[in-house]
Amino acid sequence: MTWRTVKQPADAAAPEELFTGQWQNRPSILDDYKPNLDDRWNEGCTNAWKLRQETVPLGYKGSYQRVRAYLHKKRTSPRPEAARPPSPRTVAGWILRRPETLPEPEQLLLKAVRTHCPETDALTRHVRAFAVILTERQSERLPDWLVPSGRTICSVSIPLPPASTATAMPSSPVSPCPGAQAQSKATSTASK
Repeated sequence: MTWRTVKQPADAAAPEELFTGQWQNRPSILDDYKPNLDDRWNEGCTNAWKLRQETVPLGYKGSYQRVRAYLHKKRTSPRPEAARPPSPRTVAGWILRRPETLPEPEQLLLKAVRTHCPETDALTRHVRAFAVILTERQSERLPDWLVPSGRTICSVSIPLPPASTATAMPSSPVSPCPGAQAQSKATSTASK
């Protein structure tokens, strides 16, 4: 080995200086078509053969292997992680909790969800109005809450009972569970 062979790596201040040579940073026949290939790649087309066939009518005269090698770099490079949207369970948890107890990052995420989805925003306001009715014991506001005046909470229409029947209490204590009614009848006849 000659002294010149050893001198070049010894004099390099950074490893990048060693990557110079006749094959580095040369213009490629593919350079003019890379923007088109990048656009198609970002659209979801990852088939090198198909992309080469689409590039030939644009004037590309190179080989399939060159396109494949260029796309191989894209396949093996790390992709940026896209932020996943919050799950419906997570959003429901944010809506059902008191707004002042939510940490700031969760408040910002809920605000973003409410901004992008008007139905979720209307639902959040409706749930929070109900929470105020419950916590401040304002039962007189319940009929107005049950039938919102001219507002839709959701794009799906759900028939609500009339306000007069929604707040009316049954005359006798009836359990909403049929099994509980049968059990209470059985215990009352057994005690006689």
